[in-house]
Amino acid sequence: MSVWPVVELVPHAGDMILIDEVLAFGADHIDTRLVVRPNGLFSQADGSLPASVGIELMAQSVAAFAGCHAREQGLPVELGFLLGTRNFSCNVDRFPAGSTLLIHANRSLQDENGMCVFECRLEGPGILVEARLNVFQPRDVSTYIQEPPLQEPS
Repeated sequence: MSVWPVVELVPHAGDMILIDEVLAFGADHIDTRLVVRPNGLFSQADGSLPASVGIELMAQSVAAFAGCHAREQGLPVELGFLLGTRNFSCNVDRFPAGSTLLIHANRSLQDENGMCVFECRLEGPGILVEARLNVFQPRDVSTYIQEPPLQEPS
């Protein structure tokens, strides 16, 4: 199995890419890792990340899952949407700078229209975050991000 750089797997760029690497992926799961670095896009004054960023870390892991499968099939990486989060639980209010965080996401449901549910778990030293993410990857994303033409006032 070949694992690609995260920049080739997620529809983000620059500082918005928060996960560092894909450790493993399979038909229904992915494992990713990151080290919390001070001076990041969402860093607090002490270099830590607010625990609420855990949802974005999980969502990027799910995006990397989709990206891995697209790359495996020779397809382009497409945009997807985080629709909601359920059963979020977290035992800390921040992730300290320098912490290594491991994220596991397991696809528990997928329908034919592109809706999926992922059971996610983020762990680090003294850190446990769990959530269920509802995501959507449409067949034709352009129909969802197209803006209607501006109409001239009458």
